[in-house]
Formats: sequence, C-alpha cells, structure tokens
Amino acid sequence: MPRLLDILFFFYFFTHIPITIFIDLQALLPQKYFPQKTVELKDWYCLHFRDPMMVDPPTWFQAFVGCEFLVQLPFFFVAAYGFFKGAEKCPWLRWPCVVYGSHVATTLIPIISHILLHDFSTGKHPGPRNMEERFTLISIYCPYFFFPLFIMLDALFSSVYRHSLHLHQKKHR
Repeated sequence: MPRLLDILFFFYFFTHIPITIFIDLQALLPQKYFPQKTVELKDWYCLHFRDPMMVDPPTWFQAFVGCEFLVQLPFFFVAAYGFFKGAEKCPWLRWPCVVYGSHVATTLIPIISHILLHDFSTGKHPGPRNMEERFTLISIYCPYFFFPLFIMLDALFSSVYRHSLHLHQKKHR
C-alpha cells in the first residue's frame, strides 16, 4: 500500500501536467495555440491575482517556463507513474526527485523575491498594489516551492528509498 506522501506526490505531479500545458506555457507561446477557455482562465487569474509575470512575462521568467516545459514536464509523467506505484516499488525515483525538487525550489526564490521586492508602480501592466496583494500572489506560488522541497527532502531522508533499494539489490543477487 502506498504511503500518504506517495498519494500526495502523485496528485501533485498528475495535476501539474495540465497546468503546465494549458496555463504556464501561455507565458511562452502565443495565445492562438491554446483553447479559448484556458486563455480566459489565465486572463481571469491575472486580473484577480495581479500576476504581472503571466501578463507580460520577463525574459528570465520565460526561461523558467521553458525549463518547466522541456525538463520538468517529461518528468511529471515519470514521477506520477512512480508515485502511483509507490516509492517503495520505484527506488529509481529517488535521485530524479532530488534533482527536480532542488531545481524547482531554487527557481521559486527569484519568483517570490520579484513579487515581494519589485516596484510594480512603473510597469505597463498592473502588479500587486500593496503588501496584501503581494502576499496573496506569493501564496499562489508557495506550493510550487514547498511541494518540490518536501519531495526532495523525502527522497533524501526517507527510509522507504533505502529499504526498497536494499530489497532490490538483494533480489538481483
């Protein structure tokens, strides 16, 4: 039976697939490549949460989205499969999770810093107007910092990976 963390991590990766394809990629590609409903959803999000990075993405943010598409998206399928089966049955998942978690948590630091510290009053698109709006927007991005961090820490320190690797090695002797 999979651990509770395996179930949570599965849902994280499984739900991140359509979010990446239909929402996040709008920061990188023209709107004509997306269904109208997903463009409307992104526009609603930008209006209500005042996310200037999704309205007029800076180049550095587009580079992060490019990495999400080229590197992370393929891993989402692999990780969803591995966590669906359970980490104990997939010891090969350990190091890719460490790499994924450290990469994504690191990319969220400049994103959160930008939201917290940038002067949005001079931009052509509205950003957060006050600290309350900044913290609201940060709260949208925080799960994408904390989940990868937890995934990485679990992969590094959980006995599940060490135990299953030991059993795997013993089985193949």
